[in-house]
Amino acid sequence: MAYFHQTGKIVYEGAASKNPYSFKYYNPTEQIAGKSMKDHLRFSMSWWHTFTYGGGDPFGGATIHRPWDRSENDAERARERVFAAFEFMEKMQIGYFCFHDADLAPRRSNLLETNRVLDEIVAVIKQEMKRTGIQCLWGTSNCFGDDKFVHGAATSCNASVFAYTAAQIKKAIEVTQELGGENYVFWGGREGYETLLNTNTALELDNFARLLHMAVDYAKKIGFTGQFLIEPKPKEPTKHQYDFDAQTVLSFLRKYELEPYFKLNIEANHATLAGHTFQHELNMARINGVFGSVDANTGDPQLGWDTDQFPTGIYDTTLAMYEILQAGGFTTGGLNFDAKVRRASFEEDDLFLAYIAGMDTFARGLRVAARLLEDGVLEAFKEKRYESYTEGIGKDIVNGRVGFHELEAYALIHGATPNVSGRQEYLESLLNQYIFES
Repeated sequence: MAYFHQTGKIVYEGAASKNPYSFKYYNPTEQIAGKSMKDHLRFSMSWWHTFTYGGGDPFGGATIHRPWDRSENDAERARERVFAAFEFMEKMQIGYFCFHDADLAPRRSNLLETNRVLDEIVAVIKQEMKRTGIQCLWGTSNCFGDDKFVHGAATSCNASVFAYTAAQIKKAIEVTQELGGENYVFWGGREGYETLLNTNTALELDNFARLLHMAVDYAKKIGFTGQFLIEPKPKEPTKHQYDFDAQTVLSFLRKYELEPYFKLNIEANHATLAGHTFQHELNMARINGVFGSVDANTGDPQLGWDTDQFPTGIYDTTLAMYEILQAGGFTTGGLNFDAKVRRASFEEDDLFLAYIAGMDTFARGLRVAARLLEDGVLEAFKEKRYESYTEGIGKDIVNGRVGFHELEAYALIHGATPNVSGRQEYLESLLNQYIFES
């Protein structure tokens, strides 16, 4: 059954096009910096927000009632979602999808039956993947939605919940491998605490690390070669989450000797909830060699929760792509639209319009970022700004040839030379110029 029969394939028509159902800036075959836009951006559809989201928010219930959800049989609804999802991805020219286990198939009263139904849906997905050539970017497990996870999953005070979490993740890794997933993501939706009055943080962090080591060991055992990713998030639903931001996660990985096995999946909205910019989190991942993938969305600065809106801000996407290009681009990762239409955008066509907006905005950001890097204007400014570390005492500092005694002797003789302006306003104006002219 065709669910989007009124909408044809979305194609590139250029910035002058007035057709809302066309790409204005995303031209999949256009070559930029030695690669096609398609290969640079590696767009992915999120199964959860696109095909299971019903429009609920903290203050109201469902407003979105999809035609693929009309069956009384929940397994049949899951199968119909598969056909709708692949029809949508084909028409949007999206080459990848991401999933939680609970997005694909309904939960049952026990794990054995849950896994059986999941296997049935996975078989249908494999058929559609073979038919279309669409691939799995990454999989993950929903270890936060059920009431059993009220105190956390890997960090639960209940050992039987820890065991259940491990079993659920084991199956999700197997499914990701079966679908050829290039990555597997760990997002600790409830791996944190509400109050320290009842929390043993040392045990919880140790247990979180124990579970990740078990995952690494199991991946080796079954030959899963996908990249493991951790997705930082500071709060909501818990008051404080152990994967607060990129630097917190990196510190955790290093403490527990997990750094060789993990990279980071950076989400824009999570960055802002942590009090950072999207660019900051990407930069921290890049300079530490742990950049992996991106959840592409944005938040609302007037709202204090994870609103997961489609990205439409050219400044954010330009600076994001600037970091991604400097990191060498994506390898196994990509741009997954962990974004949902607004609850008032409840018609099926709104899905197309939302994805077009996000894909065009990142395509435009890619073009601007590539020009900035090609011209080298920002990097040249930085090089000039830090040139004192390329000679004399600065070079000795960088090369580790001096200590406090030597630096004191230098300062007693030379003092501190005058600083020069950081020219922030000029650089922001220069960024504007590149954006306006691209």
